Amino acid sequence: MLISGQARLAAVLGDPVAHSLSPRLHGYWFERYRIDGAYVPLRVRAEDLAAAFALLPRLGFRGWNVTLPHKEAAAALVEELDSAAARIGAVNTVLVGEGGRLRGLNTDGFGFLASLREQAPALALTAGPAVVLGAGGAARAVAAALCEAGCPRLRIVNRSEGRARALAAWLEEHFGTAVVVVPWQDRARALVGAVLCVNCTSLGMKGQEPLHLALDRLPEAAVVADIVYVPLETALLRTARRRGNPVVDGLGMLLWQAVPGFRHWGGVEPAVDADLRRCLLQAL
Repeated sequence: MLISGQARLAAVLGDPVAHSLSPRLHGYWFERYRIDGAYVPLRVRAEDLAAAFALLPRLGFRGWNVTLPHKEAAAALVEELDSAAARIGAVNTVLVGEGGRLRGLNTDGFGFLASLREQAPALALTAGPAVVLGAGGAARAVAAALCEAGCPRLRIVNRSEGRARALAAWLEEHFGTAVVVVPWQDRARALVGAVLCVNCTSLGMKGQEPLHLALDRLPEAAVVADIVYVPLETALLRTARRRGNPVVDGLGMLLWQAVPGFRHWGGVEPAVDADLRRCLLQAL
């Protein structure tokens, strides 16, 4: 689709950024809804990030996404933060408002919960504990979203127990949720009685170390989720599916977290459906 001089402009900022699937995702929506617009990848070095935030609104950009390694730095470069970004201290979506005012969002938790609702609609998060593997930025966003959704208890498992305890203290402070830290070597024990297990680490991702986790103690009705989407079916999901557990892949979170941003710069509510999944799967 051809664009005009009045095109709606958006971008993704990162370093590196060539691997990002966001241009394909947002480009698909622009094309699908026949919107005069464009979404471009911009490689921005850390020392140039503040200048980019100041310049892009002047160039007509309606907003942009932020990927590694800039998510935390972005939180200090906007005038306003939504509740999720303020709590987590990281921004993945920037919206340009009236007068060039910048509002930072963190839509990772929203994307994860939406993916759960889509792929595991029978899951009742209030029915029991959830196990979160990892204690980094993604784990923080996912754990916070689970607390907000009414999950009564969390079990945090991480290779660095110190980081796990820091995340647990943060969650208890902000949400009052009961959080238990389980040592990495005891991770299989953490699955007893859980309604959800979600991998928020890079283990199992293509090119990374595998995730070794025996699922014998996990209830058969429990949902197993992985935020990794390359490969789409990780070894964790494959093992879970074979034993009968409902599974949630990482692609859904990627698709759903993009919705709030496109709603702003595209001007429509975009659909997350099978056609969109197929478009992204072709790039994986």
